[in-house]
Amino acid sequence: MTHALQWLRSLVFVVQMYLAMAVLGIVFLPWALVSPRGARIACKAFCRWVRFTAAWMVGLRTEVRGTPPRGEVLIASKHQSFLDIILIFGSIPAGKFIMKRELMWAPVIGQYALRIGCVPVDRGKRSQAIGKMVEDVARGRQEPGQLIIYAQGTRVAPGVKKPYKIGAGVLYEELGQTCVPAATNVGVFWPRKGILRKPGLAVVEFLPEIAPGLPRGTFMRRLESEVEEASDKLMREAGFDTGER
Repeated sequence: MTHALQWLRSLVFVVQMYLAMAVLGIVFLPWALVSPRGARIACKAFCRWVRFTAAWMVGLRTEVRGTPPRGEVLIASKHQSFLDIILIFGSIPAGKFIMKRELMWAPVIGQYALRIGCVPVDRGKRSQAIGKMVEDVARGRQEPGQLIIYAQGTRVAPGVKKPYKIGAGVLYEELGQTCVPAATNVGVFWPRKGILRKPGLAVVEFLPEIAPGLPRGTFMRRLESEVEEASDKLMREAGFDTGER
């Protein structure tokens, strides 16, 4: 009975969340069309609303640990669900994501993502995608912000191992920027798919910076080691058995 009640509460939460997205998208649209700042403010308002309603509707509290970066940096994060997007974007001044091209056509999300400077990438053509990603990002550097890439290229469920994609290393090398790794445990409470949201404390943690200048291979090994180790620690804190690596 308790599980059924939590699922029902989760359903109400999910429905109101997407309704709020639609309402905010319409209300802020005139401002978003004339200014990226308007789009960012709308997205941040949505992030705050989701965190607030998740806490009282389904008992899912959220926390951002570490120091959210303020300058022009590369953020390379683990990705477990939509919630880590909300926590990361809501905690930094001007985030913009490397995103899959299909999201451009998603209602509200796609239009606002483009307005805040997100970079759409065709993941089906790897070499072309990486080259265009670097080109697009380099062209947009005149507008400072925090570029966010999900180093494994997709959402990865807790406990599942998936290799880190070379795209993060290419951006780190080509842009010559400091990289801020980010770890998370949000997938323990908010899964990749499905309605159920579990109560608890979902965390995104910004880890110590990786200075520019490392060889690509060294950077990728360090990034994967630090993000996976920190994410495993957060998931164990949340009661998830990560096993031994």
